[in-house]
Amino acid sequence: MAILPIVIAPDKRLKRRSKAVETVDDEIRTLLSDMLETMYDDDGLGLAAIQVGVPQRVVVIDVHEKDEPKAPLKLVNPEIIWLSSERVIYEEGCLSFPNIFADVDRAAEVNVRYLDENGEAREIMAQGTLAICLQHEVDHLNGKVLVDYLSLVKRNIILRKLSKARRVQASDE
Repeated sequence: MAILPIVIAPDKRLKRRSKAVETVDDEIRTLLSDMLETMYDDDGLGLAAIQVGVPQRVVVIDVHEKDEPKAPLKLVNPEIIWLSSERVIYEEGCLSFPNIFADVDRAAEVNVRYLDENGEAREIMAQGTLAICLQHEVDHLNGKVLVDYLSLVKRNIILRKLSKARRVQASDE
């Protein structure tokens, strides 16, 4: 397993729609494992393949509590097939938007169809933090990011801040 570099906004790759995985093979299983290791290394709850520069519909999530054992989910070609009409506002963060948090309005429950790491079709009904994470990560696969839920003013402030941080980091290297 390997820790992969995370794509940081503003990077045009994050706005790309990811392609469906044709076959769940050893290459995809390695990607899933590497993504999990990367997510855990950065204390994330979820990670989409596009966030490590791979435009494929692959997601990992783990919303276990700190005092519980890890409970990773590996999803290939996840598709939200149902959203509840009940809404919740949740403060979200994103590994591609370091140190940025924003309140996002989402469905309280979702049903997601996906393939597991063995290529078996599965469905998961989720609520709470898992439902939020599933929606957030599927958004990434569709080229939608955290700041797309914010006003234009807030979005521009955050993107300018991240651009400046990137320039400062590049000048330090």
